[in-house]
Amino acid sequence: MNQPAPQSKSILMSLRSLTPFGHIDYDDARTLAERQAVHLVELLHASHDGIHEHDLAELPFLTIVREPLPTSGLSCWDGHTWIIALNESDSMARQRFTLLHELKHIIDHASAKRLYRSEWQAERAADYFAACALMPKRDLKRVFCTVTQRTDQLARYFGVSQEAVRVRLEQTGLVDPQIFTRPPRCARPVSTTPGHDQRFRPVHLTRSHA
Repeated sequence: MNQPAPQSKSILMSLRSLTPFGHIDYDDARTLAERQAVHLVELLHASHDGIHEHDLAELPFLTIVREPLPTSGLSCWDGHTWIIALNESDSMARQRFTLLHELKHIIDHASAKRLYRSEWQAERAADYFAACALMPKRDLKRVFCTVTQRTDQLARYFGVSQEAVRVRLEQTGLVDPQIFTRPPRCARPVSTTPGHDQRFRPVHLTRSHA
């Protein structure tokens, strides 16, 4: 059974404290994302079946809602708390992954310009954080080597989509890299006239060479 999240120090602040003050390259940003994911698992005392929505819904700085969205999710600060909106039409496995993806954007809010040179990098780092949190490298390798190598069974075991499993298997070197076409996962806030509903734009992940 999961234990209550520690209240003496904000989990968000604890994760942000791992971020270096200076500019870093993308490889270091990915390493940071994995460190933060591992630390989140430790802070939440996540059991063998990983992090679930209720683990994060109890955090004082976060509100999770479901809406009919054009993308899988979005996150924004409403002046009082962070909001993560998930696409109500997505599968629960995809919503779970998107929840962790958006949490990474929240963690990076004040430091994104130092960590990434493009939106592509920020989005990929958020995906990497979610994958590391939901499919820790050691656990994935253990199950892959001793239980099953079928992506559908691995997806059920870790509570994620088969696409997420395939990508994570590549990241951990358990299978050869392949090229996957991924639709935009989230949206970012755009300038909105006061008094009107906040507007958002989908993030298209065409790789930047900048």
